[in-house]
Amino acid sequence: LPSEYAAALQGALSELDVTIILEPGRVIVGNAGIFVTQVLYNKQQGRKKFIIVDGAMNDLIRPTLYGGYHEILPVRRKKGRKEKVDVVGPICESGDFLAQGRSLPRLAGGELLAVMSAGAYGFTMASQYNSRPRTPEVLVSGRKFYMVRERETYKDLPHGEHVPQFLTGKMGTGKESGLS
Repeated sequence: LPSEYAAALQGALSELDVTIILEPGRVIVGNAGIFVTQVLYNKQQGRKKFIIVDGAMNDLIRPTLYGGYHEILPVRRKKGRKEKVDVVGPICESGDFLAQGRSLPRLAGGELLAVMSAGAYGFTMASQYNSRPRTPEVLVSGRKFYMVRERETYKDLPHGEHVPQFLTGKMGTGKESGLS
């Protein structure tokens, strides 16, 4: 419980002249969420093996941004030999990876992977980089699930954008503004 944690800290640090700052969001939702991604295909370059998934660095930037580790598990348990692979997205950027050098069972296109402990890092840090719509969010409670944020579409991407009149040759869009 947070109150027990606070009491333990207070007791241990009461003699020190310090200020403690905590980020409660991670404690509350970090392990409560997973990011589900689908295997598109496997690829091998020399000795290096890759699992290419439909999820990308724009969906979960933490591994790329600062080397954050997220356990990755097949949604359906698999037995058999494991192999060392990089789990990468379809963006084709050097930083487009969810994991590097992980031991995973052989996976085929269409299988699902769960990227664990993504609750505090998914949509809140997601972007529409490379014109990729953001993923939906689903709340699961027991055997029920609820769509809490719909998947964006390509049609959603330009929402709020306006082409200035001088570029269109048309008169009076009403969105022009001048600087004084």
